[in-house]
Amino acid sequence: MADMRVILMTGKGGVGKTSVAAATGLKCAELGYKTLVLSTDPAHSLADSFELELGHDPRIIRENLWAAELDALMELENNWGAVKRYITEVLQARGLDGVQAEELAILPGMDEIFSLVRMKRHYDEGDFDVLIIDSAPTGTALRLLSLPEVGGWYMRKFYKPFQTMSAALRPIFEPIFKPIAGFSLPSNEVMEAPYEFYLQMEELERVLTDNSQTTVRLVTNPEKMVIKESLRAHAYLSLYNVATDLIIANRIIPETVEDPFFQKWKEIQKIYKQQIYDNFHPLPVKEVPLFPEEMCGLAALERLKDTLYPGQEDPTQVYYKENTIRVVQEGDNYSLELYLPGIPKQQIKLNKTGDELNVRIGNHRRNLVLPQALATLSPAGAKMEGDYLKIKFPTTTPR
Repeated sequence: MADMRVILMTGKGGVGKTSVAAATGLKCAELGYKTLVLSTDPAHSLADSFELELGHDPRIIRENLWAAELDALMELENNWGAVKRYITEVLQARGLDGVQAEELAILPGMDEIFSLVRMKRHYDEGDFDVLIIDSAPTGTALRLLSLPEVGGWYMRKFYKPFQTMSAALRPIFEPIFKPIAGFSLPSNEVMEAPYEFYLQMEELERVLTDNSQTTVRLVTNPEKMVIKESLRAHAYLSLYNVATDLIIANRIIPETVEDPFFQKWKEIQKIYKQQIYDNFHPLPVKEVPLFPEEMCGLAALERLKDTLYPGQEDPTQVYYKENTIRVVQEGDNYSLELYLPGIPKQQIKLNKTGDELNVRIGNHRRNLVLPQALATLSPAGAKMEGDYLKIKFPTTTPR
C-alpha cells in the first residue's frame, strides 16, 4: 500500500469492538502488513484482549503486529500544555480554586481530538502499513474537524498577524499588565499553540475524510439501544464525511444453540438483526456469533479472526466506497440525502419523532437518528433522484 490504511473501530461500550480490533490486527499482520492496534478509549481493554501489559508506546505482540494504549493526558500535555497552564493562571487570578481552574482549562473533546492527532503522527512517521484505532469518536470530537473550514480565514488572515504583533509588544506591556491583572500576557509558546492546533486539524481532516485510506467499522449487537447508538454514530460520521464501509453484528446466538432458555433471545435477535440490515442498507454486514468463551488471549482472538476474515480475505480492503448519508445546504434549506440503490420509486412516507426519522418507500423501511443540525427541523417532502433519496429540511417556516 502506498499510504497507511486507517481503520477506526467504533461502537457503544460493551459491544466487543476491542476484540474485533485486536482480531483484525492479527489478520492484517498474518497477511504481512506492519500493523499497529491503538486504543484511544479512556477505559482501555486492549491489554485485556491480548492478555499483555500495554503502555503509551507501541509494544510488539508478534511478527508484524504492535499494540499500544494511548495516554490521553500525556498527549494533551504535549500538544496543549502551555495553553492549559496559561488559562489555569488566568482563572486562578480571577479567584477560582486551583483544581477547578485546571479542569476548566481543558475544553470538552480536547482529549479525544488529541487521540486522533496521535493517529496523524503515526501516519506521518510511516512506520506502519495499517493503523487500527479502537475508539468511539463522539460528536464533540468530530465537531472539531469542521474547524479548518470555519476557521481558515480567521487563523491565516487575522490570528497569525496578531500573534506577530503580540510577540513584539509583550516586552513593553508585560511590566505594566501583570501587577494590574494578576497574570502574565500570553507567551510566544501559548500564542503559537492554537495555530499549530489549527494546522493539525486541517491535516487530520484530510486523512479522515479520504475514504480510500480511512474508513470506520461500526460494531453493534442485535439490541434496540445498541442499534440506535450505532445509527447515531453513523449519522455523525457521515455529517463530517468520514466514511463507514462495514457493519459488524456481534454476539449473534448460533442456530445450533437449542437450549429453551435462549429461544426467546433468538427470536428477539432475529428481529433486531433484520433491523441492522434494513437501517444500514446498503452497507455490508458481517455476522459474528456469540462464542462460548471470553475473547481474551491470542487463542480466542485467533478464532474470532478466522470467523471475521476467512481464508485469505484482506481486512484492509474498502468494503463499501459510497457515502450512504450526506447533508447538503441548499439556500435556506438542508437536504438529507440517503444512498438507496435499487429501491423502487414508489410513494415516500416520512414520520419524525424527536431526533428520529422513519422513512418508508413501498415495503422498504429505514429508521434514522438525525444529526443535531436537523433534529430540531421538520422534513418538508422527499423524492428519489437516481439512487439517492433527498429529504428537504427548511430552516424557515414558509408563510
